[in-house]
Amino acid sequence: QIFNQHNAEAPDLEQAFHRMAQMEPNLDHDVSWFLLPSYWAKIVVALISFLCFANSYDGDFVFDDSEAIINNKDLRAETPLGDLWYHDFWGSKLSSNTSHKSYRPLTVLTFRMNYLFAGGFYPVGFHVINIILHCTISVLMVDVFSILLGGLQFSNKGRRLNLAPKSSLLAALLFAVHPVHTECVAGIVGRADLLCALFFLLSFLGYCKAFRENKEGHTFSVIWVLVSVVLGAIAMLCKEQGITILGLNAVFDALVINKINLVELIRKLLYKDKSLENAGLLRKGLLFRVTLLMCGGAAILYIRWRIMGTGPPAFTEVDNPASFADSLFVRAINYNYYYSLNAWLLLCPWWLCFDWSMGCIPLIKSVSDWRIIALAALWFCLIGLICQALCSEDSHKRRILTLGLGFLIIPFLPASNLFFRVGFVVAERVIYLPSIGYCILFTYGFSLLSKQAKKKKILAVAVFGLLLINVTRCALRSSQWRSEEQLFRSALSVCPLNAKVHYNVGKNLADKGNQSAAIKYYREAVRLNPKYVHAMNNLGNILKERNELHEAEELLSLAVQIQPDFAAAWMNLGIVQNSLRRFEEAEQSYWTAIKHRKKYPDCYYNLGRLYADLNRHIDALNAWRNATVLKPEHSLAWNNMIILLDNTGNLAQAEAVGREALELIPNDHSLMFSLANVLGKSQKYKESEALFLKAIKANPNAASYHGNLAVLYHRWGNLDLAKKHYEVSLKLDPMAPGTKENYSLLRRKLEQLQKKGG
Repeated sequence: QIFNQHNAEAPDLEQAFHRMAQMEPNLDHDVSWFLLPSYWAKIVVALISFLCFANSYDGDFVFDDSEAIINNKDLRAETPLGDLWYHDFWGSKLSSNTSHKSYRPLTVLTFRMNYLFAGGFYPVGFHVINIILHCTISVLMVDVFSILLGGLQFSNKGRRLNLAPKSSLLAALLFAVHPVHTECVAGIVGRADLLCALFFLLSFLGYCKAFRENKEGHTFSVIWVLVSVVLGAIAMLCKEQGITILGLNAVFDALVINKINLVELIRKLLYKDKSLENAGLLRKGLLFRVTLLMCGGAAILYIRWRIMGTGPPAFTEVDNPASFADSLFVRAINYNYYYSLNAWLLLCPWWLCFDWSMGCIPLIKSVSDWRIIALAALWFCLIGLICQALCSEDSHKRRILTLGLGFLIIPFLPASNLFFRVGFVVAERVIYLPSIGYCILFTYGFSLLSKQAKKKKILAVAVFGLLLINVTRCALRSSQWRSEEQLFRSALSVCPLNAKVHYNVGKNLADKGNQSAAIKYYREAVRLNPKYVHAMNNLGNILKERNELHEAEELLSLAVQIQPDFAAAWMNLGIVQNSLRRFEEAEQSYWTAIKHRKKYPDCYYNLGRLYADLNRHIDALNAWRNATVLKPEHSLAWNNMIILLDNTGNLAQAEAVGREALELIPNDHSLMFSLANVLGKSQKYKESEALFLKAIKANPNAASYHGNLAVLYHRWGNLDLAKKHYEVSLKLDPMAPGTKENYSLLRRKLEQLQKKGG
């Protein structure tokens, strides 16, 4: 019956199918599930995977999207395309000491294309691409699981046969609706994992295409093996995990193509069994293909190493506290606990969080910690599965369990802390590929239960219910990823001890102007992590704005004491010291900030304000000029230069600076206003009037704009227009300084003129 779903026309193919099917047990015999033609199975998987994440299509840029997309200069047209190959995922130079060394140029290239086609930072296009990618991957999983669960078998016409249509459909559905994938799909930065998975699967399917079966045995195409290596390289250029497909291809070759029994092979090697000569490994080309994969992988890693440099990634203790522990025992036990948490997220993806660092998972420091049970459970299950995978007499069972464990463990290795320190504790996005192995093991376990169960339909209904629950969970979690407020608040119940969660909730509230609520969350973040310098800096900023200067100074001083190279905290400390009129200390703080961040236009701007307060006019002008050189669109620095030159009587110089500024920022109404004032004093009334009117058109509710235009008309002798704009200014701001007096003078003058006229 299964054969009829594929081809009902060729009797020779039918005989070949039955011959191959008899070689080993068929997983589908024991699986109580739907049987659909291949194209229908793929349509169902695509639709359900779309249903899970469709509501994320109009979400905002959230969490890491700001740094990877909005603040990433590599997305803009002015950045040469070639720079993408020398920058990390966040737009920093790979050679920089602060780089995380995450080398994903092809992912950044897709972001850049999104940005260019949309004409700006519009998140809808970014989200739609992510959803399409996940649907595509889920459809490909139908073919991948049909090979992993049913084996690689071809008809005599070279067509690959799906020997496990029911099992592959179930596994693909499990993958498509797994809630742990929400971060990759609903979070735009997850594009890296999606692209990596796409080319990862294409590499595997390409490797499978290298084989054909005929009467004499297997033949293979070197071209397709090389294509597989190239696709693996592309996967790695999307995200680092992609390189692991080469190892998995080798495992698949050994187990499925060559049907090697590892335990038996090791025994023969140990005892130098002469039957090894008849193993046929060289004849079937396994060693040659593995050599190609190894050489390809080594070449890819070498090129990446040359581009990336030899320096390790720059991470801090709060990113991954276990990796900074002095004791090898503490490091090992906590790494294993992290593995058990990842396994639990695959088994029960109900408690999901955008960030698991900063105290969310306290370190295990002794064997008396009850969480040791999780480690024991993990290794009990793993050892049991490994023993069955290696020692079972059932070759079909050995193959499926080994492939399941391989796809579960090997793609996870780059995130395991075994080879290098990673910048996270637990990250849901890194489980996207390992979940393939989970789906294999789940489906195989379901087939074993179905084989033993008397009421198979009840078991099938239970699995169907699980799929429905996962679809619902995906939809709910996707809605939480639509905005930062929902995302951050959703984490409070999952990781209440995570200082970063409280920090992000506070930052979100501060951005919306709710400073009182933001202070509460910032204080909690500092309480949970007394060394959280970013929380101290932001809290200090809010307290500074609320004129609580002494507490702000304490927090910012502590922040720079903990992290002496924290440039932003040094600058904010300087602002507070300036407000407290401790000018020498403020100047020193500003220069310390500039020392740690050479290109810091905002700090030069604040330094200029300090010098202006001290009447060091030349120093102030130089500082503001530095700010505009580093950031030509720094409107405040340009404005302050114009105003200072105006106030000191240097009208010609003020006019020149104003015109230079407007050439760079032609639509800035504050610059128009400042230059209009200068031109009015220089008696260039017509040009001044034009700029005032342009500024008022851009910002019609600015009382000072109307007031100063009225002064211009007053000087110019156009008294009626002066009266009109004085009245508009006073209507907008009845307490506008000077306007009331000027308006009174104008009215007296108009009354005198009327008397003379009368």
